[in-house]
Amino acid sequence: MDWLTIALLLLFGLAFLVVEIIFIPGTTVVGLVGFGLLAVGIWFSYRDYGSATGHILLSASAVLVGALVYIGLRPRNLDKMALMQQNHGHVLDVRQADVAPGAVGRTLSALRPAGTALFADDRREVTTRGEFVDADSEVLVIGIEHNRIVVRQTA
Repeated sequence: MDWLTIALLLLFGLAFLVVEIIFIPGTTVVGLVGFGLLAVGIWFSYRDYGSATGHILLSASAVLVGALVYIGLRPRNLDKMALMQQNHGHVLDVRQADVAPGAVGRTLSALRPAGTALFADDRREVTTRGEFVDADSEVLVIGIEHNRIVVRQTA
């Protein structure tokens, strides 16, 4: 086999490994192709040019791949690929309702038996125990059951 073919196999093998480690990590296929090209190039060098040349190319390839892995997996390079920020957002916990029992609000829609009510400036979905309440009526929160706000019409 011609030395140019072996050199191209090794070059493309290293190029595929660079792409796998630095640019698109986690695809695996590109890395396997690169590893396969390196292995074939090294095998051809052993077969055609003897063990001395094969050992040199094997050692050089191992050093280059090792350096490539070291450069690709440094923390500075991982910052580009990994999520390094913490999310400090929060969600409302249904166990800690933002509308407490005893709060008074006004219905925005008719409750038949469920609908919408306004408590301060917050719109909430509410339900009654089965009675119908007209729109724009005053309601009192009598309890929180699971994730529902239960109300009744005030007198």
